[in-house]
Formats: sequence, structure tokens, C-alpha cells
Amino acid sequence: MASDSQDVLARIEAEKEGYLEELKDFIRIPSISTDPDFKGEVLRASEFLLGKLREAGLTAERIETAGHHPLVYAEWLGAPGKPTVLFYGHYDVQPVDPIELWRNPPFEPTVEGDKLVARGATDDKGQSFAHVKAVAAMLKERGKLPVNVKFLIEGEEEAGGEAIDRYVREDGGKRLKADAVMISDSSLFAPDQPSLVYGLRGLAYMEIRVTGPDRDLHSGTYGGAVRNPLNALATIIDKLRDEKTGRILIPGFYDDVRPLEAWEREEWAKLPFDEDEYRTDLGVPELHGEAGYTVREQTSGRPSCDVNGIFGGYMGKGAKTVLPSWAGAKISMRLVPDQDAKKIADLFTRYVHSIAPSGVRVDVEALHGGDAVVVKVEGPIVEAALDAMQDVWGARPVRIREGGSIPIVSTFAAVLGAPVLLLGFGLNDDGLHSPNEKFNISHFYKGIRSVARLLDRLGEL
Repeated sequence: MASDSQDVLARIEAEKEGYLEELKDFIRIPSISTDPDFKGEVLRASEFLLGKLREAGLTAERIETAGHHPLVYAEWLGAPGKPTVLFYGHYDVQPVDPIELWRNPPFEPTVEGDKLVARGATDDKGQSFAHVKAVAAMLKERGKLPVNVKFLIEGEEEAGGEAIDRYVREDGGKRLKADAVMISDSSLFAPDQPSLVYGLRGLAYMEIRVTGPDRDLHSGTYGGAVRNPLNALATIIDKLRDEKTGRILIPGFYDDVRPLEAWEREEWAKLPFDEDEYRTDLGVPELHGEAGYTVREQTSGRPSCDVNGIFGGYMGKGAKTVLPSWAGAKISMRLVPDQDAKKIADLFTRYVHSIAPSGVRVDVEALHGGDAVVVKVEGPIVEAALDAMQDVWGARPVRIREGGSIPIVSTFAAVLGAPVLLLGFGLNDDGLHSPNEKFNISHFYKGIRSVARLLDRLGEL
């Protein structure tokens, strides 16, 4: 056993350009899980993964899910008595809108210096494919692994992850039994400063639809006499948050919020952060969040409520004097530990109905959600993971919370009872969910090396 991994690292270095070409092929598949029109492409992405896992030397299969996109499962269990690592990732991606803001076609990976620009580059095809190629390189070089590995990769993380949640709970830790779960669907704290994420916010994702007249009306003939659904929608949205304090106005919303611990606030305050640089990078004149909390606390340890899209009426070029028949909005609420996503969805629904203007019908639908999670990050497996990241990145990971959501993390923690290692290879400026999403090519290669070192480190336990 080459405990320093030099044999595998040399192979990775020699073959890395081929790995990048494979990743490009993976990214070219437009596996948008939230749009039914792309169901066939999501399936094609699962077939691509199956092929790569089998090619690497693992036993792999596609697991069908009732009414949902399939799971991809693979395993190599040739190291009896050694730890087992379960790798999680997702092969589905976000929609590409607004497509006119992309510099190049979103599913044609474009190299811009060290950046690979495409939808899914960092979220999560690039990061999770690093897991696959590390295992493949190790098996090709040595014919065996120092530990046992399992993969469970889903195709609907961006659409709520109901199928994988049900599968993991029904499995109950039998087939999926593992000593650690590794997930790379997050970012480093900063370039060359890796992080171990111990907390993620949850999510309640809602849609409001406001309906008025039974058809679009001429705004000159009817304007002033009929309630405009878009105006009514704007009134509802305006009452969701307090403009001065940034507080969310839904009654009961904060009842179960777990306060930030003093040690967390102290540790986060020690981490370098330049608010002016942050603001300038975002291109905004000022920041606006919940009063009494720093930007880092607002974005990772406190709940939020944001409008993700508003639609209805005339949205084309030029003018059309129309009073729309209906209007809609999609709204996401990021949640923190002890908030229940279903309870928050119910509170939101009741509140919206209570503030809805008269003269229109308001319908509210909960599209999907998941609870926040804080995981324990201590013990020999965690230390081995931190050592492996330090070996490759040159710095020991800092422990942080992150503002995004990965619905399955809380389920893994509850069902498997194993450490969940949230070790990402991306950067905060990767633009995930946005036009021109990118993944640093050097980080893709470092991610592969990190996984190889992790497996060797765990093999020594």
C-alpha cells in the first residue's frame, strides 16, 4: 500500500485531461430534473454514470423510482474489515434561464482559462464526478481499494429529492450501511482554504397564483374597475418582510428557530471577510439583511424569504396595455435548525390567504422542501478527512455552515448514523444556479486527488 498515494496521484496526473473530456461529455447532457420535457435527458445522464462506474470496475445498477427520476447505485466491497465510504452526488441540474445571459450555449462546456463554464459544471456534475474518477484511477493503478466504497447518485436533487429520501429511509441502513458519507456539493471557504461544512439550511419552496378576470382585459377599458392580479401579488409580496429590519412577517415563523451559539458567532467572526469586497463583487450599492446579524450569519445561520420569480401579463418587447387575467410568483424560504419545512409551508399558506386583497382568488402550493441540518464533525474518520484535504490543498479545512440546502443530508445523518463529510471543491463565485456557471479545472483535479488521499487515509485506520 502506497500510504502517500504517490502511485495513484501519478496516474491521475497522467490521465487528468482525459477525465476532463469525460466530464465535458457528462455536462453536455441537459439533465434538467424540474422540467418534464427533459425527462429523457435525465435518464440519459443516469446511463452515462452507470457506464463510467462499471468501466471503473464497480458493480452498478439503476434503481427505478415511482414517478421520479432514477437513482444510480454502485459498490466495490473487496476490503473486508476496512471502513466503508458512501459517496453521494446528483446528476441533475438547474434550468438555464435566462439563456440570453450565457456567453456560450449552457450545455456546451467552454474552457476560459482555468474555468470550465457550463450548466452543472460545479453543481454537481464536476464535483461528484471527481469521486468517480478517483476511485477509477485507484482501481486501475492497484486493482483494489484500501476501503470499501458505495455510490448513491440521484437525479432530482434540484427538484426536491423525494425519491432518494424514501429509498434511504426504506433501506434503513442495510444496503447503504457505511462508516462515512462523503458529499462534494459545496464550496471552499476561499481559494486554497478548504472547509468542512457542518450545517446546511433547509428549504420551503412555494408558488403563489393570483387569478382575477376570466381573460386578459384592455387596461384602458377596464383599468380602475377590476382588481389587477399583478398588483394584488405585489401587495402580498410586500407584506412578507419588514423593509427596515429585514424580519420575515409570517406569524410563528421564528418560533422554532435555534439561536446561533456564542461559540459559532465567535468562530465565524475570526474568519476573514471583507464586506466591501463582497458588495462590490455582487455589483450592489449596499447590503440589506436581518438587523443584528453579520452577513455570514445572515447567509448561513439565519432564515430567509426571497422571491425567485414573478410572472404574468405581458412580458414581451414594447408595450401591450393589458390587465392580466392571472399572476404568479415562486418564493423560497431558507430554514435553520429546528424549523420544520412542512410547518413553515403551512404558516406561509395561511398568512398569504390572510393578507390577500379582495377581488381575486389566491392559490398557494408547496412545491418541495427539506429541513435544515447540523451534523457532528468529530472523531478519527473526520480527522482523516481533514488530513487528506490538507495534504492536497495545503491548508486544514475550517468548520463552517453554508446557506444552501442538500435535502438528503439530514436523512443520511438520521438513518445511517455515520459522519457526513461535506467537503466541497467549488468556490462561492462559481455561479451555481446562475448563467455562466463555472468550475475551476484545477479544483476538479484537486478534488480527484483529495478523494484518493481520503481513501488511503481511511485505509490506515
